[in-house]
Amino acid sequence: MKNEQELKDIVKERYAKIAEQGKAENASSCCGATTPSNKVYNIMMDDYSETDGYAEDADLGLGCGLPTQFAKINKGDTVIDLGSGAGNDCFVARHETGIEGKVIGVDFTPIMIQKARVNAEKLGYNNVEFREGDIDAMPVSNDVADVIVSNCVLNLVPDKQKVIGEIFRVLKPGGHFSISDIVLVGNLPEALKEDAEMYAGCVAGAIQKTEYLQFIKDAGFQNVQIQKEKPIVIPGDILEKYLSSEEVKNFNNSDTGIFSITVYGEKPGTKEEKPKVKIAEIDDEPCCSPEGNCC
Repeated sequence: MKNEQELKDIVKERYAKIAEQGKAENASSCCGATTPSNKVYNIMMDDYSETDGYAEDADLGLGCGLPTQFAKINKGDTVIDLGSGAGNDCFVARHETGIEGKVIGVDFTPIMIQKARVNAEKLGYNNVEFREGDIDAMPVSNDVADVIVSNCVLNLVPDKQKVIGEIFRVLKPGGHFSISDIVLVGNLPEALKEDAEMYAGCVAGAIQKTEYLQFIKDAGFQNVQIQKEKPIVIPGDILEKYLSSEEVKNFNNSDTGIFSITVYGEKPGTKEEKPKVKIAEIDDEPCCSPEGNCC
């Protein structure tokens, strides 16, 4: 298996290519799929098209859930999206936080950052920004975010525990996250785990569901819960690239399960109340008296 930096470089190269493709072309990009396997694309992702704030130009079809749907974003919140890609989850979050709030997207692929910034400018969103950097060392100060979201990204990062620690650092006390990701129940065949292209796709970088949830609890999060869970099936033409016919049969008949989960957790503490700006009511009576005494 390649080392951590080599895996990051593979993912970065892969997603730079994806940034230059259209959504339809990306149908064959997930999990190292060959052209026939747009089935993976349809099974992995959830449909955003009816979601408020959805921006078609920013949807590259790379997600495995709808974390913003579960993220409990309020008006005026500061939201951070990890692995923001072309910006779609940021723009959905921006609809929820309104012009009073702020959305920050973090991605380590320069062309994705460029694409997202162009999309934000076309939409006229002045309170959405995109920062280039690794999500396991976020270019963000401590205690900044009310909410953190991410869509099918942590499974691509070699050191998931480090990312979860960064999420804890960056959230405000009382803040929370909602993250969609891929996890395992049971062990993948070694041929799938060791293939770098599969790692750069969707599955080979996933870890055990129990381990994933334990990392979150060990970081100090409370009220950890799974908001949504759905099974993922790898089509046969992908499995046949890595496994023999007998191995494919054994894998399909095994107890190994691949799941998309959306996980929620809260950082302990109490949120500070946001200051409310009151607009003075206009009375029928004039503010200033005839004597010149103003209220």
